[in-house]
Amino acid sequence: MNSDKNLHIAVIGSGGAAMAAALKAAERGARITLIERGIIGGTCVNTGCVPSKIMSRAAHIAHLRTESPFDGGVSAQVPKVDRANLLQQQQTRVEELRDAKYEGILRDQTAITVLNGEARFVDANNLVVQLNEGGEQNVHFDRAFIGTGARPAEPSIPGLAETPYLTSTSALALITVPERLIVIGAGFVALELAQAFARLDSKVTVLARSHLLSGEEPAVGEAIEAAFRREGIEVLKQTQASRVDYTDNEFVIETNAGTLRTDQLLVATGRIPNTENLNLAGIGVETSRGAIQVDGQLQTTVPGVYAAGDCTDQPQFVYVAAAGGSRAAVNMTGGEATLDLSAMPGVMFTDPQVATVGLTEAEALKQGYNVDTRLLDLENVPRALVNFNTHGFIKMVAERDSGRLLGVQAVAGEAGELIQTAVIALRSRMTVQDIGDELFPYLTMVEGLKLCAQTFTKDVKQLSCCAG
Repeated sequence: MNSDKNLHIAVIGSGGAAMAAALKAAERGARITLIERGIIGGTCVNTGCVPSKIMSRAAHIAHLRTESPFDGGVSAQVPKVDRANLLQQQQTRVEELRDAKYEGILRDQTAITVLNGEARFVDANNLVVQLNEGGEQNVHFDRAFIGTGARPAEPSIPGLAETPYLTSTSALALITVPERLIVIGAGFVALELAQAFARLDSKVTVLARSHLLSGEEPAVGEAIEAAFRREGIEVLKQTQASRVDYTDNEFVIETNAGTLRTDQLLVATGRIPNTENLNLAGIGVETSRGAIQVDGQLQTTVPGVYAAGDCTDQPQFVYVAAAGGSRAAVNMTGGEATLDLSAMPGVMFTDPQVATVGLTEAEALKQGYNVDTRLLDLENVPRALVNFNTHGFIKMVAERDSGRLLGVQAVAGEAGELIQTAVIALRSRMTVQDIGDELFPYLTMVEGLKLCAQTFTKDVKQLSCCAG
């Protein structure tokens, strides 16, 4: 514990990374000046994880009311979607969470002073803040933490900038559901929103530069593409826009697959760090395409200046940001902490969900491992059978000689829930034999991990339904 009560830390931002850094530093005895130019809370609670998951859940309910595997015995009907009411419900919950988890906590923290304005480094110990209410304020600090996050990127497609296209932020705030929607992008954000709008009754087309989820295990993208096609979502692979125009309330998109027309265009091709106004180059903080470079202790190339979250070169997940922020705070206040991302889960909240941890087969081979893999279709998982929904799989990657688990990729209705068990197994250096021998509750999706592990040594089709 740091005993220097006079240590002053400037924290720029108020999202997952910045809040974690500020609270941990305060807990360790530092004084903090937190600087936020916009709304307290950052991307996750305001315009990212929280509203998008509310929207996708509402869309999931709408989909189930339209059709389910039990329509032969339970009547289905097309629901009436009142987008304005859904949006109000979504934003009310966003505001509740922002107040409970951000604004309220800051109000109660006597060690944290909040400045509303935009920060710019003068040197390695001083900031100037352009206050939102007018004027400037200088802030002298002993340490600084940068947690300024990222924003949707605008790809350089001719004509795009002159059109009223949607980003993930503005799409989540749409008060009406467009009749036709084209989505440019094939990553987590693009696909979550594409399916949500389709289930709320948009006719959706996805344009993928290569294929869906090109950074993942190939079977994952194939499974999600199949799911989208089952729902009537059009997927155009190897398709790029060469020009976008907007005339007569309609987008006209020129592509190598022909000319496409739509009512709304959502562009979700990645995010860029919010770092360009901080004068980082002026004080020697190195960036790569805007992303701040940090070391194992979350320190930048300038001693005493730390960073974490989406403004850095770390994976863009809010739990990575928060973990990085809290560890940076420990290091800023005289402790020692590192951020180990070797067992980092990733989840995409489509239906089915995609969840991953550790190495894919290709990554393991590239790292020189001698690997053994198994892919278990969900038709071999009892939970999926009783759900009458066997679309998806669980894949395990293991070290051939030792059997040690190296990675898991899952596509399943509850993949996001089962993946944490794989995280713990990976962190504990368990073997597939260990996992296969564990007790898993019957008729849970996570039991699929046990069954997949057992396929390394036996044919699970020949086991009794809850065989140990």
